[in-house]
Amino acid sequence: MIDLYTAATPNGWKASIVLEELGLDYEVHRLDLMGGEQKQPAYLAINPNGRIPAIVDRDNEGFAVFESGAILVYLAEKAGALYGEDANERSEILQWLMFQMGGVGPMMGQANVFFRYAPEKIPYAIERYQKESRRLLEVLDRRLQGRDYLVGDYSIADIANWSWAHTYEWSGITIDGLDALSAWIERVRERPAVRRGREVPARVKKEDIAKAGSKLVE
Repeated sequence: MIDLYTAATPNGWKASIVLEELGLDYEVHRLDLMGGEQKQPAYLAINPNGRIPAIVDRDNEGFAVFESGAILVYLAEKAGALYGEDANERSEILQWLMFQMGGVGPMMGQANVFFRYAPEKIPYAIERYQKESRRLLEVLDRRLQGRDYLVGDYSIADIANWSWAHTYEWSGITIDGLDALSAWIERVRERPAVRRGREVPARVKKEDIAKAGSKLVE
């Protein structure tokens, strides 16, 4: 049994989607980000960084894993699925996972902050992060031309990148002209496990997200 500590954010969706895809038993613990529950000592003992998501594997002596990318790798290795067929394929999957962790997530997250939440609208910051986010989505589009998924079959690389990429409108970004990316977003969206994982925990209303501000961009 996996204990999943999460909230309704792209990084949170990564963990719940992979758990659904792998068919692992898990229990959801929704954290109140607006109330600062993620900064309380009990949770910091699991995730010293005070962010979501995190997991505790009860079947592995209560082993805790934080950082969404590390969670995806841990669970994929545990289940022996969604992580390639050989060392080279696993390396490629890891490269695209790191691309999301180091690029797509941080840049779209900053685009969200300055476009949606900042008390002062700073055109330079908004343009900078939206432009870089669009560039990264263009990289994904080029990669996806002529293929259904980022590396071979569907993998944790797709889960990680999709969890952010499909929220492009919230960042004020368009994907006009990115036909391969658009098709991939819909292809992944239609997976039953993705649909289920996207609803874990229960969906937060847009007005509630706006009230939470940048605390939800994690």
